[in-house]
Amino acid sequence: MRTHRGGVISSIITSQNIMSTKNLKSIREGFGEGLVQAGIENENVVVLSADLRDSTKSDMFAEKFPERFIEVGVAEQNLASVASGMAAMGKIPFATSYAVFSPGRNWEQIRTTITYNDANVKIIGSHGGVVTGADGGSHQALEDIALARVLPRMTVFSPADYEEAKQMTLEAVKIKGPVYIRLARISVPELDKEELSKEGDIVIIATGHLVHQAITASQELRKEGINTKVINLSRIKPLDEKMILSLAKESKGIITVEDHQLAGGMGSAIAEFLSENYPTKIKFIAVRDQYGQSGTPEELLKYYKLDAKAIKNVVYELNTEIKN
Repeated sequence: MRTHRGGVISSIITSQNIMSTKNLKSIREGFGEGLVQAGIENENVVVLSADLRDSTKSDMFAEKFPERFIEVGVAEQNLASVASGMAAMGKIPFATSYAVFSPGRNWEQIRTTITYNDANVKIIGSHGGVVTGADGGSHQALEDIALARVLPRMTVFSPADYEEAKQMTLEAVKIKGPVYIRLARISVPELDKEELSKEGDIVIIATGHLVHQAITASQELRKEGINTKVINLSRIKPLDEKMILSLAKESKGIITVEDHQLAGGMGSAIAEFLSENYPTKIKFIAVRDQYGQSGTPEELLKYYKLDAKAIKNVVYELNTEIKN
């Protein structure tokens, strides 16, 4: 347990009630495994924690490489500054915390000591989105993608499952410069590559754990004779502009899906690009100018209209508008 700014971290909430699929794996555990592998492959990899090693799964690295693990305590601003200093000395620091605290609480230090200096620091924001659950709105990061992607030189990743989180952790080591990786608390099944290869007139671009909700919606819609194409956009910055442009030209409309505020998120990045290059009909599924609240992940996805049913309803709307 850790008390932080008026809240007590509750026990882990599983996502069994969201995904009735076997072989669920935690996205953040994929990061933890990737971190250990990165440490084995590169002795310059070091890890910093802000008193949340178990929750962020950086404890795996701490057990394997205790001499390369630094606990800075409940001091997220120091977390960023110390990481920047270590990068200046040739290390590859991974600064780990909850996303509401990093980049939430230490954004100015990230800006000034990391991105302004193009420091080779990897910032890990765990517990992104409303699926953080019963911890409530104070701990549900819904602004972190916006905070990270607005910073020059920052690469932004949002992995959709265990394996992708692991691979993006390893990829971050190879990128020279600041990287932000957003992690979710819940466990999800492995991405269905076959479903991601389906074609459709309407394109659903999802990021993070909501890719699975998008796939579920697409499967159900196909049974109704409505074909959609689901895209997993796990790298939000730099945006794959060539792919986005191609999708816009080949489709009749785009729907973006993210467990994040509408303002400044993944959907905003796509809209910004297409408005200048290929104006396209877009609908957005995201949290709309609200904070989160306590509840089960399933309840919160339903309340904020982020689940498969909500995605289907937006597809119906867009499909009707296209036909008219």
